Amino acid sequence: MRLETAHGVVPVSALADAAGVSGNHLATQFKSHVGVTPKRVARIYRFARLIVSVDALRPVDWSELTQAAGYFDQAHFSREFKDFTGHTPAQCLTLRRRFPAEQGSPPDSGPMPADGFFTSPAAP
Repeated sequence: MRLETAHGVVPVSALADAAGVSGNHLATQFKSHVGVTPKRVARIYRFARLIVSVDALRPVDWSELTQAAGYFDQAHFSREFKDFTGHTPAQCLTLRRRFPAEQGSPPDSGPMPADGFFTSPAAP
């Protein structure tokens, strides 16, 4: 999937062009088959890539991470971060430092979002 390999940093218009359909048609097909729009999928992949790249044990340069993940600016990233987590980046980092993963738990890195984020309307 092109969105996955590009970590969500691909214009939806480029996806529509590659598929030979309009942006509206692509969005309709995505909603029908994936459950969300391609823009939402792109946001999830971009955010997931950024969040798993954060090492809670080290100082975090949010500006550098934001730019590397393809966000337009810090404010855009902060709004999206709060939308996905309910917390600011600083609050989330504080929580991760306060409550680190237990030994034997899966690491904070891993596969990009899949089953848990996308649900088909036909799914039970």
